[in-house]
Amino acid sequence: MSSNIGCDAVKIGIVSVSDRASAGLYVDKGLPALKDWLTRALRNPLVFEERLIPDEQAGISQALMELVDAGCSLVLTTGGTGPALRDVTPEATLAVAHKEMPGFGEQMRQISLKFVPTAILSRQCAVVRGQSLIINLPGQPKSIAETLEGLKNDAGESLVPGIFAAVPYCIDLIGGPYLEADPAVCKVFRPKSALRERPASP
Repeated sequence: MSSNIGCDAVKIGIVSVSDRASAGLYVDKGLPALKDWLTRALRNPLVFEERLIPDEQAGISQALMELVDAGCSLVLTTGGTGPALRDVTPEATLAVAHKEMPGFGEQMRQISLKFVPTAILSRQCAVVRGQSLIINLPGQPKSIAETLEGLKNDAGESLVPGIFAAVPYCIDLIGGPYLEADPAVCKVFRPKSALRERPASP
């Protein structure tokens, strides 16, 4: 995997929140799903910082702060965003926020509502902490891809934009690295003034 914009690897934090998976009662599917999608979607060289942790608010907040402090410009969580008593990922995320980014959660629910009416029960949110963007994603691998990538028709045309279309420009605005996506996976949007030219090949 090679970068067209610079050569430094981008550090991304991925967190799977699950009591049972973290206890070894079943194999976690969240972290592999996140890695698979990000590896396909981004052209930058990537380094992943992974965490598999239980549904404990203090522990989730601590993990998010550690990943931000470790230099992760993007942190994605999966799991723990429903209304059940032990679903506390949004609370843990908001507790470490410097700014809340409500548009991400709104769009995630709009995508999920195309499939199930219970999407209104999801509480995914997104926040900025320092120069890092933290986003809560759904728990199912299929839903993770749909939320990030959006919905397309049989011709591959976008029906509902995925949230990742706005992620690279958001990271630009908070001082993070320039993320370049593969448009075949996810077409991202930047204003013309924010586009950068690719460096000439040596």
